[in-house]
Amino acid sequence: MSHLLNLSGPSFGGPSRRGVLVGSLGAAGALALTSCGLADAVGGGSGDDTTISMIVTESAPFQEPTEIAKELLAEDGWTLETTYVTDIIQPNQVVSQGEYDANFFQHIAYLRQFNEDNGTDVEPAFSVYYAPSGIFSLEHDSIEDLPQGAQIALAVDTANNGRGIKLLAEAGALEIDESKPVTELSQRDITANPKNFEFIEVDQQSTPQTLPDVDAGFAFARLIAEAGHDVDETALILEDDAEVRRPYTIVVAGRPGFQDTEKARALQKAFQSEEVRQWYADYLDGAIDFTDEFTLENVEDVWAEFSG
Repeated sequence: MSHLLNLSGPSFGGPSRRGVLVGSLGAAGALALTSCGLADAVGGGSGDDTTISMIVTESAPFQEPTEIAKELLAEDGWTLETTYVTDIIQPNQVVSQGEYDANFFQHIAYLRQFNEDNGTDVEPAFSVYYAPSGIFSLEHDSIEDLPQGAQIALAVDTANNGRGIKLLAEAGALEIDESKPVTELSQRDITANPKNFEFIEVDQQSTPQTLPDVDAGFAFARLIAEAGHDVDETALILEDDAEVRRPYTIVVAGRPGFQDTEKARALQKAFQSEEVRQWYADYLDGAIDFTDEFTLENVEDVWAEFSG
């Protein structure tokens, strides 16, 4: 069984300490279903030994692999009940409250930040994919071509804000505090901005739509491709750093202890299957990288090291 709930807000981003994103989601709070309402949509966290309840982003790289996993699970005697949403706040809240077994919508940098900001207790179970990102432009051919005072769009959310800044620093366009990890970088950590770039913070889901209005912007490669732009032609620089890849790996997550359950083992078998791997290989000519780096066997150590 699947349910589709069009809640206000972007399909994936992250909470901002500065409150910018929270403000932009003010209307969402009025329109979104309460966490109780979400639970009612699928009957709450599943106590049935063969039924798994899951809340998932309404977006092709999440939704379509989930439907593949649902079919594979059914072959093994499991029922996967899914609710698809465009909200980025409630998926962690309802899992933390035990109303859903698991969610699939976020990378571990966002998950850590969300837990810190909201007092939730959700942990990764296993990885599914990594979405490369970069600095893109419809007007300029290289970072060096960016003019004095160029407007650069950055993701508003704390978890992704530093990725664009780090890329610009790697290209020599900025100097930054190198002691800060990318997940904690912000404009405050820029120590030199020789071309006086002006940074405009936007919801990262909207970056492809804002590219015509700025000189360049940080975005996920898949969003650029989905918007109809050629990734190779518009990319000024792409992420190519193993240290960045891990924090921004997309995971299925649940409450502490979920990793030890048969439900988690069944989900991992389905989501890390050859069928799901092939779907990602085919999607947008491989713009997204399937990864089974995090498993139920090693994710506890990965999470302890990252969140510690």
